[in-house]
Amino acid sequence: MASSAAYLIAAGLAPDRENMITGLAEILMTPSQLTRDFFAAGGMSGTFLNVALVGFVCAAMTCLPGAVVNGATIAAYFLTTGFSFWGINFLNMWPFFLGVIVHALVKREPFPKYVNLAMFSTALCPLASELLLRYPGSEEVRGVTLTGVVLMLAAGMLIGFLTPAMANHSPNVHKGYDLYSAALPGVLLGLFAVAVLYKSLGHDVPAIKATLSESHPAVVWTFCGVFFGLCVLAGWWLNGRSLKGYTDLLRDTGHKADFVAKYGPGLAIANVGLYGLMILLYYIFVNALMGDALAGFNGVTLGIVFCMVCFGAAGSHPGNIWPIMLGYVAFSFAATTFFGGVFPVNAQAIMVGLCFASGLTPIAGNYGWWAGVLAGGMHYLLVTSIPAIHGGFSLYNGGFTSLLVATILVPQLETFCKTKTERLEARKGAKQR
Repeated sequence: MASSAAYLIAAGLAPDRENMITGLAEILMTPSQLTRDFFAAGGMSGTFLNVALVGFVCAAMTCLPGAVVNGATIAAYFLTTGFSFWGINFLNMWPFFLGVIVHALVKREPFPKYVNLAMFSTALCPLASELLLRYPGSEEVRGVTLTGVVLMLAAGMLIGFLTPAMANHSPNVHKGYDLYSAALPGVLLGLFAVAVLYKSLGHDVPAIKATLSESHPAVVWTFCGVFFGLCVLAGWWLNGRSLKGYTDLLRDTGHKADFVAKYGPGLAIANVGLYGLMILLYYIFVNALMGDALAGFNGVTLGIVFCMVCFGAAGSHPGNIWPIMLGYVAFSFAATTFFGGVFPVNAQAIMVGLCFASGLTPIAGNYGWWAGVLAGGMHYLLVTSIPAIHGGFSLYNGGFTSLLVATILVPQLETFCKTKTERLEARKGAKQR
């Protein structure tokens, strides 16, 4: 609830706060296909209000009797609110929640058991807006019609209904090496929806094009600095006014990890704060590296910082993310300098891509920094090719790219390499002999 309140306070303090309600209305009535910056659609205040409303709903679901709050819950919350800066709004999320509720009813299980999966089911919110506002056209927004409402509800509820089973199966595909596990249904169901609703019926899929606002570094830096600084302070307080034990967390592989359960809520929250500050500094660094430290800090950038930090309580930390970052910088430099590549490391698509490459941190944690560099580089090479398969309607594009990288890379690592633990045990055995 505190995080959602922070977004609401930011909405009230934003320079364009007099347009808060009209800005929110614009966001609700705007298609949100990749990548539509809500700062551009409805202004900063309207965007923060949208994030706050989505956040309050998600937080309220976690308070339902029987709901279990753990590292995955924190991940689901931050991922959903992060995408509320671009993609998810207070209108297009409801069909997916309803679909998960129906899933729980059919299974005769309580809905609170599915709260995390309900939040993860919102990957295809842009498709819901598309069906509501302009399907089957590709350009002109015609507004809300009865047909649009029926299509949005039918498609969204079906996707929400199918997501829990697919998300639970996903770890069998990547063995827990992609933290963004819900990306499997988030993209494959999008691929299927585009095939059925567009290509099979002869309709054109809307062109994928980014709509970005101008850079607002002061807003982004201030909000992130205060938010993550308070997370560090809260974690320090909850951990007995110390960060004792944090070095153990930094040595954690992140593979199938729940930092809340292993190290306590204090260190988990502190890690979210320290990890978030590291992400912010990375984005400042790569923009400065390309010539302008103030560029690129729009609503999308603010959203991806929170999407990236979402697993700060369940697998990612500064100790296993830096190899992924290094891989992105190194492969981008090589591609643009020596091979005529068109995606520098500060391109919006690549900045978004790095966010979801963070899902591969268990590879760096389990096999070493060099494996993380390789995984990050592979993600950089793949991520801009994936939107075409789902029409730009899946927000989990980068998470699915991580799944593909893990599916390709992990079998090779398991076949030819040892984990850090196995190497350590082998050295101990050699010394004893």
